[in-house]
Amino acid sequence: MKTFQKIGFKLAFLTLFCIAGCREKDVNTLGDLLGDKNSVNEWVYATMQDGYFWYKEMPAKSKLDARAEPDAYFENLIFNRKTHDRFSMITPDFEATQQQFNGVTKAFGIHYMLGFIDSGKSNIAAFLSHVSNGSPAQRAGLKRGDIIIKVNGTQLTDANYADLLGAESIRVTMGKVNGEVIESVGQEVTLTRGQITESPIAFSKIITKQNRKIGYLVYNQFVPGTDADKVKYDNELRNIFADFNKAGIQELVLDLRLNGGGYLSSAVTLGSLIVSNYSASKVFYKEQWNDKYIKYWQEKNGPDALTYKFAKEPSNIGNRLNRIFVLTSNGTASASELIINGLKPHMSVITIGDNTAGKNLFGSLIGDEKKRWKYGLYVMLGQTVNANGDSDYGTVEGIKPTHAVDDSNVPFLPFGDENETLLHAALTQMGITTRNPARMAGRLQVQRTVRQTLRDTPAAWNGLMIRDTGEALPLAND
Repeated sequence: MKTFQKIGFKLAFLTLFCIAGCREKDVNTLGDLLGDKNSVNEWVYATMQDGYFWYKEMPAKSKLDARAEPDAYFENLIFNRKTHDRFSMITPDFEATQQQFNGVTKAFGIHYMLGFIDSGKSNIAAFLSHVSNGSPAQRAGLKRGDIIIKVNGTQLTDANYADLLGAESIRVTMGKVNGEVIESVGQEVTLTRGQITESPIAFSKIITKQNRKIGYLVYNQFVPGTDADKVKYDNELRNIFADFNKAGIQELVLDLRLNGGGYLSSAVTLGSLIVSNYSASKVFYKEQWNDKYIKYWQEKNGPDALTYKFAKEPSNIGNRLNRIFVLTSNGTASASELIINGLKPHMSVITIGDNTAGKNLFGSLIGDEKKRWKYGLYVMLGQTVNANGDSDYGTVEGIKPTHAVDDSNVPFLPFGDENETLLHAALTQMGITTRNPARMAGRLQVQRTVRQTLRDTPAAWNGLMIRDTGEALPLAND
């Protein structure tokens, strides 16, 4: 019996394997690494046939071309790519993807919104929505609110931005808002990609306003820790909530607008720090796998094997809250959406911003246990539902915001600024007046070229909900 590669931080890095002798059916998996296409595709099919949520919808193996490139072969197995499974993927480098899933990557460290800056809608700018802590971009002095209009002297357009921003080293020209136009400030900054290990906690603050104390947290990825300290970031979360508790906050604003998901284990940690009136019996979410794995898990661990409850967290602030405000965007996905959906049966969840991405699916990154190649599969294993059995957001429409707010006013104000667009909207919903005409002036609303905020790297692949079981899962026999 074969087994799933263990996922999460218990994964052992794959060793390299190269088949001697090049044949017509060999496939170049990465650089000079070669593997037999038929063997790779056989492994892909067996893995998907075993664990894939929609394995019953897969075409018969006899109808597929075993000589196809693995990425094309894999794509033929996906169930309704546009409407159902928008997230499963194949990667030629399992180890590199694992590192990206864990928030470790080589990057400039910029998150940005693309928007048109001319009436003809030919020129665009990159409006920085976040600069990763400790990144090359931060060391070069870039920050949230900065505007990039050119790269290597070339004006950004919808056609060239990906190539220009995808280079190893770039020289960017900075811009500013001047009335109704975006113009150059005559400043250039050179950026070179570097290794980043980014904490998912981008910013936190306690806001005191009109005799109210509001906790504000910008959380950008669900990652529990590092290789050296596997709960480092979860413990940082606990420390922030301990500070919120000590300060006696009365409201909480959770900023997930840049959060594309991550590990379910960290979602449990965050949800458990927030939930109102915690008890050991309160259900956070349930998992729905394919029929083979529902049977397997229930036989192994009992009828409640796929029911996950909130954990006891000493710094839980739920006794102070009966509601939470969550800031969202079209890039708010998977584990972020699980927080929203999982808390709804237990407290009022008020969302502000844009529709979320619409991912109620979870998956695992799976490598070849025999270590014959570096290919890996991120496979959708199932979907989550909340304590009420609800999971109605798994479409391109996502979770519709309670209060729709357009977050395209530039330059972006710093996180925690009371006049920043989405935080201002949340404070307004609380009945707190923050408007400062001087701070609100001098901003321009731009038209986005795409709805999502982008990154200079897939440090965390958008739309991740990664299940870390901590144990091997059985696969079907050959």
